[in-house]
Amino acid sequence: MQTIAFEKFGAAPELTELPIPEPGPGEVLVRVRAASVNGFDLGVLGGALQGVYEYEFPVVLGKDYAGEVAAVGTGVESVSVGRRVFGVVMRPTLGQGGYAEYLAVPEQYGLAVIPEGLDDARAAALALSGTAALGAIEAVAPGSGDIVLISGATGGVGAFAIQLAVARGATVLATARPGAEAAFVTGLGASVAIDHTDLAAQVRAVAPAGVDAVVHLAGDGAALTELLVPDGRLASTVHFTPADPAVRATVVMADPARGRLEYLADEVVSGRLRVPLGRAYELSEVPQALTDFTEGTIGKFTVTV
Repeated sequence: MQTIAFEKFGAAPELTELPIPEPGPGEVLVRVRAASVNGFDLGVLGGALQGVYEYEFPVVLGKDYAGEVAAVGTGVESVSVGRRVFGVVMRPTLGQGGYAEYLAVPEQYGLAVIPEGLDDARAAALALSGTAALGAIEAVAPGSGDIVLISGATGGVGAFAIQLAVARGATVLATARPGAEAAFVTGLGASVAIDHTDLAAQVRAVAPAGVDAVVHLAGDGAALTELLVPDGRLASTVHFTPADPAVRATVVMADPARGRLEYLADEVVSGRLRVPLGRAYELSEVPQALTDFTEGTIGKFTVTV
């Protein structure tokens, strides 16, 4: 099968032919049809996750996926061959990833059935970013009338977080450069686009007393903390913890439990949640997609396998 993999630390990812994996007990073999680009891929490629995960070279990149079940291991009961599925690769080691024609994943965690009305590209783009955004919004728990600042709002997690916060009645301030980025975030429901180069002044112009909550996906966490009201809430997906003990801070990681994936998929099918697709790439173009990702994103970059 064709994959995008790298052979050792420091090596560039490239199109690589590897054997189709065999699903073990409790595993599902997925014929991958789509994947999406995430910051996690860059961390894997750069070796930043050494000590957190064991690398099994050659490492196939790609954290999320959508496709159909090609085979099942012993003990699998929730899905059968031919069923369309999506999710997040939650293997204990780094080796198999979504940038491949086939992928073996655990049945019990990180896998859900794709409902009617959801295509492969949007399903793959939803999985990791959507569950991370859901966790962040749950952590800051915005209510009607709350003002929420989302820093790093133009990527996949930010795009979902905007919509999830607005759905809970919050007024959302979203960081975005003037022009296409600002139009993107306001199109998703943000009330105000905030230029990060003039962050404090622009936020204070809208919320002189400060914001009730911050979703920290990018940017200077300390500077963002200063914009909170006393006892404000902060959720960070980049592992920032503020020095001020009065801030109710939560470090958030994506939790792609089946029920959460199903909830998000149903929200998309119902029209309540939009999957903002950006650039699309073929499998062989993943190295270029990763380069483009480092230069900034508007919406989700997707990969057709």
